[in-house]
Formats: sequence, structure tokens, C-alpha cells
Amino acid sequence: MSPMEGGALAKKRKPTTTMDHQTSSSSASVDNNYFNVSHNHVTDNKKNKKKKKKKKRNKAKPKRYSLMSYWELPEYMKDNEFILNYYRANWPLPQALFSVFRWHNETLNVWTHLIGFVLFLGLTMVNLLRVPQVADLLGFFARSTPISAVTNVSRNFISQMTSQEMEIAAAGHEMSGVAYWPFYVFLGGSMFCLFSSSICHLFSCHSHPLNLLLLRIDYAGITMMIITSFFPPIYYIFQCDPRWQFIYLGGITIMGVFTIITLLSPKLSSGKFRTFRALLFASMGLFGIVPAVHASIVNWGNPRRNATLVYEAAMAFFYLTGTGFYITRIPERWRPGWFDIAGHSHQIFHVLVVLGALAHYAAILVMLDWRNTFGCDNNNAT
Repeated sequence: MSPMEGGALAKKRKPTTTMDHQTSSSSASVDNNYFNVSHNHVTDNKKNKKKKKKKKRNKAKPKRYSLMSYWELPEYMKDNEFILNYYRANWPLPQALFSVFRWHNETLNVWTHLIGFVLFLGLTMVNLLRVPQVADLLGFFARSTPISAVTNVSRNFISQMTSQEMEIAAAGHEMSGVAYWPFYVFLGGSMFCLFSSSICHLFSCHSHPLNLLLLRIDYAGITMMIITSFFPPIYYIFQCDPRWQFIYLGGITIMGVFTIITLLSPKLSSGKFRTFRALLFASMGLFGIVPAVHASIVNWGNPRRNATLVYEAAMAFFYLTGTGFYITRIPERWRPGWFDIAGHSHQIFHVLVVLGALAHYAAILVMLDWRNTFGCDNNNAT
């Protein structure tokens, strides 16, 4: 190649400059950035999908709230320093509701009175079925139901209950004209007390305002149970002397209203006033000593008096013993932490309350049988 041709070729070639290097490197970096962005985008999509799946799983499986110790509780829930663990605090209402099937330090408090409520509800239904008018009404609804199986079962049950027992009950009503409303007032007061207590122990872990409200309802339920317990014995024993009915029933009602108004104070709902509340309830119960002594004198010659007194003495024993456990916090006081789930004083108190109510129920049945058989002219007849 001649020098002239070599020079021409050299002129045709474009020299590699710094700009060319920058352009090529920038294009490469753009490609890399695009790849990184697209890769990050795919990664973010995967992460978002995983998060959505986790959210769906969390929605499908509700959060399981853990139990805590006494020292972790908010101040308004620190009521018994001898129960150290298995507390619920600030739980949503659905979780509090389903905690009835979990073990915590309120489980047996809920169930002892919930079972008592169901028991007294059953006793109420059994006694209503023995009243001819109610049995006829239930029979009418049983005959009008479209389900044949339910109809047959209801008819058989009503026919069994309305045969001889209904005739005896109807004859008793016609002969003595005894009113049954005081009996059902007692049953209603007992059911209200037991049910409100169960609700209080189940949902008081939700929040401070609800805790205060439920405690007031619980105390009102205890007061209602005490008041309504006086109605049947005073009404039936002094049926022939309405003056004493008015005096005794009016007295216990006034005491009960005063107790409810007093306990509406949020301050008196705190643990510091536990003994004061117990004394208020005990004073209402001790008020019954006066009409009890009076009733014994009025019915001194009645042999059924002894059976009634035995049941009523059993009721007083159960109630007063339960109150003693409530105040002293025995046995958890002796062994803090040992009776957190089962066996602590409030559970024992609940059981004794149900037993006391059942003893009073038995005493009222004796009084009803006596009043259905004998009128005012032969109170002391055997």
C-alpha cells in the first residue's frame, strides 16, 4: 500500500474519543439500572403477595391474646394480690366471649354461676309447667307448631305434666287462693344475680369503663337476690296479717335500694371497699332474723316449722360462710399462686351462694305446700 492510500484510510477512520467511552458506559449503566429496577419490582411484587397472604391468614385466624401476671395488670384490675397469674386485660369483646372456653383465673367464676343460672331457669320452667294456665298455653303452642316430631314430644311431655300433678295444683289454687308471684319473684331475682355475675366475670377484662359498669350490675344483682329472697317467706307466713307483710317487705326493700344507690359510686367498687360491700350485704341478710323469730312464734304449733327452719338455717350457713371466704380471701392468702385457676375464695363463694339459694328454694316449697293445704283459720294444723 502506498503512503497516499494509507493516509486516505487513516482519514476515513474516526478516532476513539473520551465521549465515545462515556456514551458506551452510560448505556451499559442504563441497561444495568433497568435490570435492577425490574428485578426489584418483581421482588416487591413477591413480597406484597406474601404480605397479603399473611394478612388473609391473620384474618382467618384471630389473634390469640396471652394471659398475664398480676404485676402486668392495669391498676383498676388489681383486686386480689394473692392471685398471681392467668389474668386477662384489655381484651376485645369477641375474644373475651370465647375465653369462656379457655383456662384463666376467671373461668370457674364464670361457670359456677352460669351453671347456677341454667339450674334456676330449669326450676322456673318446671314450676311454670305445673300451673294449669301456663301448661295449657304451652300445649297450645305445641299443637300449633308445624314440626310433627317436636309436636309429638311436646304433647307427650305436657300430658305427663298435666295429668295428676296439674289437678292437684289446680285444686290447691282453688282451695287456698295462694298467689305464686312471690315465688317467681325470688326465682327471677336469683337468675338475674347469677347471670349478671357470670357476665361480669367474663367481660370485665375488656376496658375500665365496662369493668365499672359490670361491677355495678353485679352488685345490683346480689342486692336483688337478697331482696327477692325475703318475698316468699314473709308473704306466705304473714299472709293472714298483711300489716306485717308491709312492714317487713317494705323494710328490706328500702335497705336494698339504699345499698344499690350506695354501690353505684365508682369509688366503692374498688377493692379497698370489699369489706364494706360485704357488710352491706350481710346486714341485709341479718335483717331477716327479726321476721324469722316472729314467724317461729306465729307458727309455733305447726310441725312443718322445723323443716322450714332447717332449710333456712342451711341457707344462712351457706351465705355467711361464703361471705367469710369473700372477705378473708382464704385459701389463696395462705399460698399465693397455688389457687390461681381453681380453688380460690371467690369460686368457693360462688358455689356457696348457689347452695344457699337452693336451700332457700326448698324452704319455699315447704311453705307453698303448707299454704296450698291450709288457710288462715288453721295455720297450725298438721
